[in-house]
Amino acid sequence: MDVVNGLLIGLQSAMEPTTLLYCFIGVFLGTLIGVLPGIGALATISLLLPITYHIPPTAAIVMLAGVYYGAQYGGSTASILLNLPGTPSSAVACLDGYPMAKQGRAGVALFMTTVASFVGSMIGILILALFAPGIAELGLKFGPAEYFSMMLLGLIAASTLASGSPAKGLAMVAVGLLLGTVGTDVNSGQVRYDFGVPELMDGINLVALAMGIFGISEVISSINQVRDAKSQEKITFRGMMPTGKDMRDSIMPMLRGTGIGSFFGALPGTGASIASFMSYAVEKKVAKDPTRFGNGAIEGVTAPESANNAAAQTAFVPTLSLGIPGDAVMALMLGALIIHGIQPGPLLMTQQPDLFWGLIVSFGIGNIMLVILNLPLIGIWVAILRIPYRVLYPAILVFISLGVYSVNNNTFDVLMVAGIGALGYAMAVLRFEAAPMLLGFVLGPLMEESLRRALLLSRGDMMTFIERPISAWLLAFGAALLLWSVWGALKRTVRASERRADFSDAAGR
Repeated sequence: MDVVNGLLIGLQSAMEPTTLLYCFIGVFLGTLIGVLPGIGALATISLLLPITYHIPPTAAIVMLAGVYYGAQYGGSTASILLNLPGTPSSAVACLDGYPMAKQGRAGVALFMTTVASFVGSMIGILILALFAPGIAELGLKFGPAEYFSMMLLGLIAASTLASGSPAKGLAMVAVGLLLGTVGTDVNSGQVRYDFGVPELMDGINLVALAMGIFGISEVISSINQVRDAKSQEKITFRGMMPTGKDMRDSIMPMLRGTGIGSFFGALPGTGASIASFMSYAVEKKVAKDPTRFGNGAIEGVTAPESANNAAAQTAFVPTLSLGIPGDAVMALMLGALIIHGIQPGPLLMTQQPDLFWGLIVSFGIGNIMLVILNLPLIGIWVAILRIPYRVLYPAILVFISLGVYSVNNNTFDVLMVAGIGALGYAMAVLRFEAAPMLLGFVLGPLMEESLRRALLLSRGDMMTFIERPISAWLLAFGAALLLWSVWGALKRTVRASERRADFSDAAGR
């Protein structure tokens, strides 16, 4: 069956009133839980799963999928306005989105994230429709050695996320790796670094880490600050419109972010969080002036947003084409399919064309709904900035506590997020940045698991990472990136010494 015929079949299925209704319910709930910090798509889909018993299969999957990719749209809202990640994948939006809000450009930031999310999603849907079988086949060629090399490349790139000292960036990556080792080792079952605390047996909660580092620390550091008058200005539609420079600066980052997100989304076990961080690292590396990042660079918002939305779409590739869920949310989606007697796999496209193509077309319809839904709400969201601090900050702390508690229904997580918030404040005072630590935390456990699995399969032979072509190319690229960073640091050192020498000569004369 060719793509055009498939899309026509999908259009007929997706345009049924019942499917459209549940598509809207899904994207609306997704946006809402994305804006509310900490709840996340996983908890929402878990709660909605029993409801799917009573509705048609296509409508059920469309609704659950709408929650998933709708959360990517809403997740950046709290990140930009309050420095509070709505979802783990939107944590990177804090880095430049929140500085834009403090500069009085919150409306522009939210408008551009909606545009970037739409572009990333629609291109991701196109890739899903055209290349699903091929992408799934490529994903199968990635074994443990390839995953390890890819994660190592990501950690090398993570050292570039810090805008200050590269040494501090590497130190924060190391801290993230250490935090990622807390909990039960998946290979041996041995509990590591729990210090006798039973709640740490499952490791540190990513939601608690992100909200503590960004949200709690921001509340602490802003207690004695006077609010900038720019952040309280009333937002008009004209004020939300980006400048021509904003658009020009965003086009290539959005396309690069979409490519990165589409690739990582199609790989089992990676997902939107890794895609958004990797996209940010790439943009900072290719930027002519990397010092702009962390201070309100529009590329630092649009690239990660397009990446995580593209990843949310292509994450369905291994789930639908191979029956392999890429993450916990996709595992729930797989469960929903099986509940309705649908067996995901290579034959799904031919045996259930209504479902497969209807789902793809509904993604497009859902994203159009999200744009229509989100753009009028920007002015409402920005109005949050005009709420007095004495009301806003207690409300933020309540939302953080509720969001963190709702993940595992555990009060220990609330205490953990408070401790992490204090750590985040200390890091901010000492000018240690959180982004490299977060990426180290996300990639570390996956990297360790892949390393040990690769060595088990090769009976301890380290050459397996070089003998496999994809792994060898990834390692070579990582080495080149490392050498490039060292060369750039050496050039800056030489220039600084030359300037000091010139200044000394001038002073001597």
